[in-house]
Amino acid sequence: MTEQDHIVATAHAMADAARAAILPHFRSKGLEADTKSDLLFDPVTVADREAEAAMRAVLAERRPQDAILGEEMGLTTGTSGITWVLDPIDGTRAFLCGTPSWGILIAAGGPEGPEFGLIDQPYIGERFEGGFGIARMTGPLGERALATRPARPLEQALLMTTFPEVGTAEDETAFRRVAAQVRLVRYGMDCYAYALLAAGHIDLVIEAGLHPYDIQGPMAVILAAGGVVTDWTGGPAAQGGRILAAANPQVHAAAMALLNA
Repeated sequence: MTEQDHIVATAHAMADAARAAILPHFRSKGLEADTKSDLLFDPVTVADREAEAAMRAVLAERRPQDAILGEEMGLTTGTSGITWVLDPIDGTRAFLCGTPSWGILIAAGGPEGPEFGLIDQPYIGERFEGGFGIARMTGPLGERALATRPARPLEQALLMTTFPEVGTAEDETAFRRVAAQVRLVRYGMDCYAYALLAAGHIDLVIEAGLHPYDIQGPMAVILAAGGVVTDWTGGPAAQGGRILAAANPQVHAAAMALLNA
């Protein structure tokens, strides 16, 4: 097995372990959440913690030399040059509400960013992966190749974001300039919006205030499917912040021009 094959196999083993930890809690009676912030409701549940622990246990067995950056348990250093970036439940608010738009995010890569990534939605049984020449999804209808949408005018584009209030007031104003020009804007899909972009169903995802564990998994999948992921100025996106994900360079350029108008 090559190093790349081992990384891919390990990512799938981690996603399987996280699924097993999470699904007993989803839509369960009496699920409670703590909040990470006194300023706003930033929930975390037992499912988040158990899922990250399950993924870390897989890495401890299969790749103990690798570093890990996880949303719930922070940074563990490694010696291999590979860092795994983990979000056990991206979309905990959706998880609490019983909507299946949350997902498990896994990425593996070096200092330049993710080389392989995975978005997994356990409840509906969909898994999107990209990197090392792979761009595919599996789900109830079997396996399909991932490919982003071809270029089209901005006024025909479909745009998603998680919150109507995108980042700061300045960020929201910039987002509204793009939203006013596209055909349709939809909200609240968390990481599943990035999966839909990679699968060729929408054209743009625009968000702000993201962390590395929010974007690295989706970023790898979208890039493998032919899309573009940068910050709002066209710079690197792997460390999070203000994110512009696009199906192709043309719609990316059109949206970025409005974001910076």
